[in-house]
Amino acid sequence: MADGGLRTLKDRVVVITGASRGIGRDIAVRAAADGASVVLLAKTDTPNPKIAGTLAETAEAVQEAGGKALPLMCDVRDTEAVAGVVAQAAETFGAIDIVVNNAGALDLRRTPALPLKMFERLLAVNVEGPFAVVQAAFPHLRASDNAHIVNVSPPLDLAPAWVGAHLGHTVAKYAESLLTLGWAAEFASIPIAVNSLWPATTVASTGMMAAMGEDVVRAQARSPRIMADAMHALVTRPAANCSGHFYTDEEVLREEGIEDLAQYRLAAREEDLTPNFYLPSTPRPAL
Repeated sequence: MADGGLRTLKDRVVVITGASRGIGRDIAVRAAADGASVVLLAKTDTPNPKIAGTLAETAEAVQEAGGKALPLMCDVRDTEAVAGVVAQAAETFGAIDIVVNNAGALDLRRTPALPLKMFERLLAVNVEGPFAVVQAAFPHLRASDNAHIVNVSPPLDLAPAWVGAHLGHTVAKYAESLLTLGWAAEFASIPIAVNSLWPATTVASTGMMAAMGEDVVRAQARSPRIMADAMHALVTRPAANCSGHFYTDEEVLREEGIEDLAQYRLAAREEDLTPNFYLPSTPRPAL
């Protein structure tokens, strides 16, 4: 890092949703490498033959990396369960300094093909879940001397092509980004930093590999480690000086002085990387 590695999450308490695999797992392990206490929230710890990763496995990886792990089963759609696990986390570790809303639901079907039940799920996971986690964690965040909230959500691009391509998904993810915008203003005087972080390219998450095939995804993607390193850089910045932004992982790392991102590439060449949804540089879908 450009700061000589002085910024650290040692002794910080980090709450991560969707922490059993993929981006959430890598964020947890990166925080643990500093000696953080990591609260791992995910809706199930049952092994899935199609999707690798469980809460227990992530907890073991966190401990092996040098951190403390508190794995808690929780579906973020269950607001009572959210309040309970956040209270348990604060009681166990005595504080909450950082919340990472990583859990997400994906469904790109267009309006005629998207069942109302699935639209409700998109809103519940991507919007109500983050709101419930932050609401429960707020009393503890406001007591922290460097509190951060990060939503894994995109910049707000209201181009009709993006919104019209997969309306249900876009509405849900943009609503999560509106939480970023609103909380950054609401919590500015405390201060609690609130930002969004979004992959600039496809990231080889376990969910994507299960849906599309590992070889197909890896041929166009970066490792989830790029999001973990960008997240670490973001949440170790002073909260009062860094809030209300919609960053990509590339932008954060370049601000840290890291220009060569080849270490994260799984694709054979840079030109094989697929740009992520919702970004100005990404070709907009045809309607």
